[in-house]
Amino acid sequence: MEAIINKVAESGIISLDLESYLPKESIAVFDLKDYLFMGLILKEKDFRASLLTIDWNQYTHKHVAITCSADAVIPMWANMLVASYLQPVAESIGFGTEQQIREQLLLERVKQINTEEYLDKRVVVKGCGETPIPEAAYVMITHKLRAVAKSIMYGEPCSTVPIYKKK
Repeated sequence: MEAIINKVAESGIISLDLESYLPKESIAVFDLKDYLFMGLILKEKDFRASLLTIDWNQYTHKHVAITCSADAVIPMWANMLVASYLQPVAESIGFGTEQQIREQLLLERVKQINTEEYLDKRVVVKGCGETPIPEAAYVMITHKLRAVAKSIMYGEPCSTVPIYKKK
């Protein structure tokens, strides 16, 4: 009987799973709509007074998305004011929806990847995982790896789409 050989394991291909860089922490949402007069207008005096009544400690060590889910014109200073209250307690603060902040955090983590371990290696950037990965992360990792990798592929080690091969 002939032994079964795992050709994928012997190929020297390194698999990079972007899903492992997704933030696992929850993201708190600070929605400005809760502070609008009649759901439409931000009154400075009332807004400032209401911010003073918030227990900002509820945002301690959390990533916070500042957003406004109402269709209202919000002056820029209002976002800045909320950020100034959050800064001493929050882990990070961003403007946008929870999903947009999740993507920003993912991109920051991908940016931090040390590419030395991929130097002159064959790399498969895993695709088709359980959780959808934003296109921007695939673009960013390709940009980072192309400078160092011998080759870049997309998919699974057993079934890949070639992206780049060093000549």
